[in-house]
Amino acid sequence: MKVFVQIPCLNEEKTLPLVLKSIPKKIKNVDEIEVLIIDDGSTDNTIKIAKRLGVKHVIKHTGNFGLARSFKDGVDYALKNGADIVVNTDGDNQYPQERIADLVQPIIDGFADIVIGDRQTANIAHFSKFKKMMQKFGSWVVNQAAGTDLPDAASGFRAYSRKSLYR
Repeated sequence: MKVFVQIPCLNEEKTLPLVLKSIPKKIKNVDEIEVLIIDDGSTDNTIKIAKRLGVKHVIKHTGNFGLARSFKDGVDYALKNGADIVVNTDGDNQYPQERIADLVQPIIDGFADIVIGDRQTANIAHFSKFKKMMQKFGSWVVNQAAGTDLPDAASGFRAYSRKSLYR
């Protein structure tokens, strides 16, 4: 079982070392954990730092193409390189990378094809009341449209099975 952790970055030289340090080195029932940086046009030393810290997989965009393009390019790369599971986190250290094992376990166990981490946005101190309200409303809209019950539909801390990514 191979897990690719993809990290979209835009000028993340300060936080990227924290992110990389907190990614688990071992996960039960996983043979390989690979880290992929998708640099979306950084003008700082993001790639240099990533390589210095041992990252072997890097995609470099020539400009800022946005998060959706970074996600797509990362998924394509991971699948071409044998990923069974792709985890999406972020270079700004907003997600608890140390919980990646918990995120992928339902996929490994065959209970899920997609797992979305709940940031518990109502408890984030630096989110304004308006932002918390909009996060809740946005999740409600997604849940109504998709027939789901996701507490944090906008969370980018996600794990996908190979099968779900091909679908």
